[in-house]
Amino acid sequence: MNRLRLLTTLAKPMRLIPDALHSGIVARACNHLMRGQGLEDRLKDLEGKSLCLRITDIPLTLGFTINNGRLHGSHSAHWDSRISGELADFWLLATRAEDPDTLFFNRRLNIEGSTEVGLTIKNLLDALDFDWHAHITDIIGHPPPRSLVKLATRLREQLPVK
Repeated sequence: MNRLRLLTTLAKPMRLIPDALHSGIVARACNHLMRGQGLEDRLKDLEGKSLCLRITDIPLTLGFTINNGRLHGSHSAHWDSRISGELADFWLLATRAEDPDTLFFNRRLNIEGSTEVGLTIKNLLDALDFDWHAHITDIIGHPPPRSLVKLATRLREQLPVK
């Protein structure tokens, strides 16, 4: 439960930061983490679409558009699909500690708007198998320093997996 305590602690200062700033930071972080993962091809089906993530217990609303295989923070109130839920459930989704299907079918995370866009995103998240070695190689070059690969492997082992 230490992770939930950490999330609760982080939620308070998150309320003070404008949603648009959060959207930009999360978009940059996601784009960085997607490097080397081959997700650009999967995102082509979502080209030009907008997505909203609404964290209900903070409250926080993150807006994104998908262009050229990348996420971009968006300030628009328009969205094609919105996923809503509590911060802890988004954390479980992001860390792969819970199966996305379980979170959606148990209505801990909800999809509104375009079912097609929402299901494409859910399936993308479900199929995501993060490859630390590919990520580091894409950023630093080939072959990546052995120490970085070891560190990434240890970090990955500490994250819960489904």
